[in-house]
Formats: sequence, C-alpha cells, structure tokens
Amino acid sequence: MKNFTPTLLGFLIVLFSACQEDTKKSEEAPTESFRNQVAATEVNVATAERKSFDYLINAPGKLEAGAEVLAVIEQAGYLLEVHVREGQSVSKGDVIAKLDPTEPEFRLEKAKIALRNANANYESDKMGFPNVFSSEDIDGQTIIDEQLKAKNGVFLSELELKEAHMSFDRSVVRAPISGQIADLKFKAGSLVGANEVLCQILGTDQFILKVKVLESDISFISLNQKAEVYPISNTQAALEGRVTGINPKVDESGLVQVSITLPANKALLPGMNARAVIRSPQNNSLVVPKDALVYRSGRAVVFTIENKESKWNYVEVGKDNGEEVEILEGIEENSTVITTNNLQLAHQAPVQIIKE
Repeated sequence: MKNFTPTLLGFLIVLFSACQEDTKKSEEAPTESFRNQVAATEVNVATAERKSFDYLINAPGKLEAGAEVLAVIEQAGYLLEVHVREGQSVSKGDVIAKLDPTEPEFRLEKAKIALRNANANYESDKMGFPNVFSSEDIDGQTIIDEQLKAKNGVFLSELELKEAHMSFDRSVVRAPISGQIADLKFKAGSLVGANEVLCQILGTDQFILKVKVLESDISFISLNQKAEVYPISNTQAALEGRVTGINPKVDESGLVQVSITLPANKALLPGMNARAVIRSPQNNSLVVPKDALVYRSGRAVVFTIENKESKWNYVEVGKDNGEEVEILEGIEENSTVITTNNLQLAHQAPVQIIKE
C-alpha cells in the first residue's frame, strides 16, 4: 500500500506533462493549417469601374388630362336635346345640347322689329336736312347723322339686337375644346338654371403626370428632361415624357411637385396612377453592382479579393439606381469585388471565383 501512492503520483505527473506538451504544440500550430481545412467559398465577382452612372429618381403620381374645361349652360331653361354621352369624343364647336329656344327666339324677333322702327324714324328725320346731306361737308353730315340715330334710338336698338342674338346662341351648348365628355350631369327634359355645368370635357391630346420628388433630388431635374412613365395598368412598358414644369416651392413634407407631359395614348385615362423614372447621368463615378454591397452593424461593406481571400472594406455609399451603387470612399478603382455569397462572408476567408 505504501508503494501505490508514489506510483500514482508519478503517473499523474507524466500525464500532466503530456497534456501541457500537446497544448503547447496546438498553440504553436500555424493558422494556415486551419484555413487550409476550410472549404473555399465560391463567389462571383465584378470590377469596380469609374464610368458614367445613371442616377434614377423614382416618383409616383396621377395622370391628368392636358386640358380640363367645363361646358356651362349659360341661361336657364329646359334641355330639349343632349347629343353626347360620357366617354364620347367631340371636336371644338360641336353642338352637345340644346335648350328650348322659344323665349330667345321671341326676344330676337322683338329686337329686329325695334331696330326697323328706329331706322324708319331716323330716315324720316334725315329728310329734314336735304342741304346738309347733298353738300360736300362730310364732317357736318357725320355729326347730323349720329345725332339723328341717337335721337331715334338706332344705336340702342342695334345693341339690343346683338344681345338678342347672343341670348339665342346661348340656347345651343357647344364644346369649348376638343376632347372627351366626362361627368355628364343632365339629361334631355331637365330644367336647368343659368350657369349650370352640363359636363366636363377632357382634352386628351396630351397627358400630364404630376409627381413629387425629394428636395435633395430637385437639382438633378431640369425642364425638357426626358422621363420614363410606367402606368399602373402596364408596369413593363415605358412611355416617354418630358419635364414641363417644376413648382418653385417645397411643401411641408420636403417635396417638390414636378409635371411631366406625355403625348396622347389610348391606354391612358385621366386619374390613372403611374410611376415616373427620371434619369440624371453622373459622370466619372466609381460604381459597383448593387449585389456587392452588404451591411454589417448598420455600416456598408464591400468585399474585395486579395490573394484568394476576402477582404472586408467599409465604404461610403453615394447614389443608387437599383442596379448599381456609387462608391464615394473605401475601395480603389479596378478592385475585384464579390457579388455573391457575401452575406455571411468573413474577413480573410478563402474564396474561389466561379468562372462563367
């Protein structure tokens, strides 16, 4: 029993020394041996290029007709006829409705008779000045002629006849512009008051899309600049428009209204939702594909490749057009950047470029 204790103690000492030796060898093993045991991550790559970069300004809005005019019934009466329906196209000057003309016709005839009577009295009084009107005194004839016409009510009767003609013309409602009928409010047989709105006429020779853009983007927009418009009914087909108006005022939300004009198109309707894309070319920008950009702890990172290993680079990001991103600082021009399998990639991880 006395020999057992020293033997056990010696065994424990030898075992402890062996563990220390193994630990020391493990610590002294090069890190390369561990890297070599990790499979290289397969990645696609691209080159950080300095080139022209299209900054895209996206903004939603609603389409409006190029012109919107109200067709107004200018005098009270009964609508005998309504010649249009909603959605119908009309040309400027087309008759779209008629009122009962009985009363304006009566006033017109009465005015004609009054003018004939006034002229008859004027001619009768004119015969009392034979010497004046047979002479060569033009100025004297003009003075006497105007006095006689004023005395006999010729001027007033002529004015009343014009008013009667205007009243009669108002019994016919005509299209003030060419376009399409919208919001028709009355039918034939309706009793209407003066200055009632019969309908709205939308001039669809062109459309206007009004959008609001950030005040920080307004410096990239100018009059007559091209814009792509995507109606909500067809988000794939782009229609070409041009910037025709920039409101010189920023609203309380920090937005500026921009008007984009488009030519007539059968697929468009006033009030339709649409999205505008305005391109603003930026020259000499360092650009990488958007897939090369990842975020770690809220900071932008781009991985490059050096000696078949990934390199973690914090970058400062500029403008973004949905496909490419402008890099202001953090990587060099012509750097090889990783565009796939970079979401969980670590610094100095072995990588293998996939050859397409």
